[in-house]
Amino acid sequence: MGLRFLVVEGNTRGARQAHREAYGLMPSESYAAVLQEIEGEAVCDLAFPADEGANLPDAAGLESYDGIVLTGSHLNIYDRTPDILRQIDLMRAIYASRTPCFGSCWGLQVAAVAADGDVQVNPLGREVGFSRRLTPTEAGRGHPLLAGRPAVYDAPAIHLDMVTVAPEGCTVLASNPVSPVQAAEIRMNGGVFWGVQYHPEFSLGELAVILRRRTEILVREGFCRTPEDAASYTDDLAALQDEPTRFDLAWKHGLDAEILDPERRTREIRNFIAQRVKPEKSARGRA
Repeated sequence: MGLRFLVVEGNTRGARQAHREAYGLMPSESYAAVLQEIEGEAVCDLAFPADEGANLPDAAGLESYDGIVLTGSHLNIYDRTPDILRQIDLMRAIYASRTPCFGSCWGLQVAAVAADGDVQVNPLGREVGFSRRLTPTEAGRGHPLLAGRPAVYDAPAIHLDMVTVAPEGCTVLASNPVSPVQAAEIRMNGGVFWGVQYHPEFSLGELAVILRRRTEILVREGFCRTPEDAASYTDDLAALQDEPTRFDLAWKHGLDAEILDPERRTREIRNFIAQRVKPEKSARGRA
């Protein structure tokens, strides 16, 4: 029997539909496709806790999954609006269910806040395109989440907020000059969460689509001088998606196999499945 995942979409209805119109899939659908590419027989259900009245799993429902994955989001968790509070409550229920859980970007932030940590705007500004010079901590060098990652690596990313107060029970696994918490394990109420501030699930094609929709931000915040510069950058990413052997573009943007090779780019997700989901499924007697 294939693995059964719950993919928790962090976005509101409008944001996820806009992503589908631009990319063809909602973020949760795209994440599910990555899981199914790694595990061909995986079954993925989607949940939308940002929606008022959403049909969310109860405690027994959460326990029935082999793994739970949290996507990114356009929301800012410190706003504490009802669509955000529902997600924090769901994360606390996930901890209590003890079901293996992984999250990217917003997922890490929700997991930190649900465990009484804090998230605020990064005073250094937005991290866009790629998280550079990610470096495992001493704890991270021996942690299975980062198994196979080199001593320094890059990963797709786009975020303005970051974990500013790590909760009790948090072990920071990787950092970089922009954010001190780039990967972490968080333990709460018997549950264990693994997460990253970056996006190992993003292909270069999806990243290009996301950045095209943020051309104004790229120019306003000084990442690109003109809209044409921004278009040239995203066109290069899309070209690399189609032709990952384009050494000229990889050299131009300083990208190596940690990003260009899909298996290496998704390393943390693969490690989560191999080191947390499958062993726990076996321990629960579901093998």
